[in-house]
Amino acid sequence: MYDILILLLAYLFGSIPFGLVITRLFGVPDIRSVGSGNIGATNVLRTAGIFPALLVTLLDIAKGTLAVIIAGSFGGYLLGDIEYLKLVAGLLAILGHVFPIFIGFRGGKGINTALGVFITLLIIPTLIALAIFIISVVITRYVSLGSILASLTLPISIFVLKTLNPGQYHPVYLPVTVI
Repeated sequence: MYDILILLLAYLFGSIPFGLVITRLFGVPDIRSVGSGNIGATNVLRTAGIFPALLVTLLDIAKGTLAVIIAGSFGGYLLGDIEYLKLVAGLLAILGHVFPIFIGFRGGKGINTALGVFITLLIIPTLIALAIFIISVVITRYVSLGSILASLTLPISIFVLKTLNPGQYHPVYLPVTVI
């Protein structure tokens, strides 16, 4: 029962549209009607500035991180495998961000929420992917390209670093959700 509640809460927490909430607090018109129309941090940066974008970034990362931490702390009773539950909770937080129930299932891209999930599950491979993201964005100025390159780097880093135990490669498939 706790596992199902944890998974539901992970999705609902992921559904909180922090980009929309923060921009409204800063007096910006509906973020969905300006810039790219996306509620994510990149559009917030373009339309509201650096400080609101940093807040949105941190809050979106927190969605993924908290989903995994809560699943790891309170779950595992129904599914049995706590690592699997943490992964599914993280995926549901990402899906909540991309398809938020509170604003008609049209959300952001899920990159920062995925970062929160993976920084909690696999810190070293995620830091490598984050470095690739930052380098790519600095060089090209394209956040989307940096996101794709980081998403491709993460599973490669996991395999190269042998971060997971044999037979435990289900986290490798999750980065595909952000492409």
